Amino acid sequence: MFTGIVEEIGKIAGIQKGAKSAVLTIQAEKVLEDVHIGDSIAVNGVCLTVTSFEKNTYTADVMNETLQRSSLGSLSVGSSVNLEQAMAANGRFGGHIVSGHIDGTGTITQVKRDDNAIWYTIMAEASLMKYIVEKGSITIDGISLTVATVSDTDFQVSIIPHTQANTVLSDRKTGDVVNLETDIIGKYVEKLLQPQKTPEKESKITLEFLAENGF
Repeated sequence: MFTGIVEEIGKIAGIQKGAKSAVLTIQAEKVLEDVHIGDSIAVNGVCLTVTSFEKNTYTADVMNETLQRSSLGSLSVGSSVNLEQAMAANGRFGGHIVSGHIDGTGTITQVKRDDNAIWYTIMAEASLMKYIVEKGSITIDGISLTVATVSDTDFQVSIIPHTQANTVLSDRKTGDVVNLETDIIGKYVEKLLQPQKTPEKESKITLEFLAENGF
């Protein structure tokens, strides 16, 4: 589990590509201060497992599902990436609940400066947009951000100078693809409200039934 508060910017030091997979070697410092084999580190918001490490680098396997679902497949040697270790039980919850399980990607359609802030407009598929609400939380490349505005096809966020200086979002430009993880609570609520059907018996609990009975 993560919070979306980026700890440092790392760099891709090597990529070993398989037929449908990859092994990333990532250069880092802060996230390696207390690292162990099997630890989870979010890379641009994607939860990856540490498979080996040295003083300033570590490796992580990326399977086909992750390459298909996220933007990690477009990384190259030298690419900068946002890094966050899994949240410690005694740590501060500075962002929001982030699983590191990417729902999909979005495309930046506009970048606009507003005094000390930068506004990003991001277009996403309808399957993701339904979970994105104004003033709700969204994770973009592993960064916990507040949604400022929402339309049927896109949404906007605004970043402060600190976020600009400490994440790779400041390098993103129009046309770039970013990883998106929507608020996990909304997805669970939707699932729980959907009536479950079994071969033996069809549920009579519907959204209309719940509404009529005060839910």
